[in-house]
Amino acid sequence: MGTPEFAVASLNQIHKSRHQVVTVVTVPDKPAGRGQKIQESAVKIYAVENNLPVLQPEKLKNPEFIQQLKNLEADVFVVVAFRMLPREIWSLPQFGTFNLHASLLPQYRGAAPINWAIINGEKETGATTFFIDEKIDTGKIILQEKMPIGENETAGELHDRLMISGAELVVETLDKIASGKIETVSQDKFQAEELAMAPKIFRQDLKIDWTKGAGIIHNHIRGLSPYPGAFTEILDDENNRFQLKIFKASIADETEMANLKPGQTRVIGQSKLLVGTADRPISLEIVQLEGKKRLQIADFLLGFRKIEQAKME
Repeated sequence: MGTPEFAVASLNQIHKSRHQVVTVVTVPDKPAGRGQKIQESAVKIYAVENNLPVLQPEKLKNPEFIQQLKNLEADVFVVVAFRMLPREIWSLPQFGTFNLHASLLPQYRGAAPINWAIINGEKETGATTFFIDEKIDTGKIILQEKMPIGENETAGELHDRLMISGAELVVETLDKIASGKIETVSQDKFQAEELAMAPKIFRQDLKIDWTKGAGIIHNHIRGLSPYPGAFTEILDDENNRFQLKIFKASIADETEMANLKPGQTRVIGQSKLLVGTADRPISLEIVQLEGKKRLQIADFLLGFRKIEQAKME
């Protein structure tokens, strides 16, 4: 059971393993984009290409859908980036239903664990398989694999690495379940730790606060890159506002520029744009002005010459 590209890697690994995929469950097709063309999930596209049967229920509690699942007589359900399942479904298989989560549970329970781990400046994350229970991401842990987070790594880059390692963890979990030698660990034993959460990201989480330190802002930008993208607003000398998404930036080495005020800009040469923070400046590298293409900063500066008279808010 899954929807996006992240889930396809796990489905592919299972399909290539000794385990049999009896069916694939994903979201219904839906119109998307300006032309409202019908869009199929990445999981459905893979399943159809590999001749795997597909179910696309509108409602998970639909009695007909639940009966279809019962008729499969599956040993186990595997969930990767799907919807929250009702008890009527996750309790069906003989060996239970397990989920792959892109964090080291119980840390970063929720919808956006990859983004929040980077935003919060974590040096390490990982993947966890666990049996689903009544609450979100609280079930007994089966397996975990740790992974370091690179100093400049973006959410997109970490996503791709976790997608691969997570898929391998899913098959390893199936192997353990099949062997009958599975051991689980209750997440309750970790409750003494302070838990970081990973809630869904909303628009208010995307805007950059230049009054914070450079390290915090750098983590914020890379934790939201490439999607949904951190942004700032440019206020030019005529009080026009433009939204600017920032996909890549670095903490500037120019210590002599540390006197820039938060949000104040400075162009150096033809290929460097600095923005002031609470301490060291941030050097922008890949940006996108609203309604325009994504650009390297040198190309952006060619077309937006008034940037040094502007302020970022």
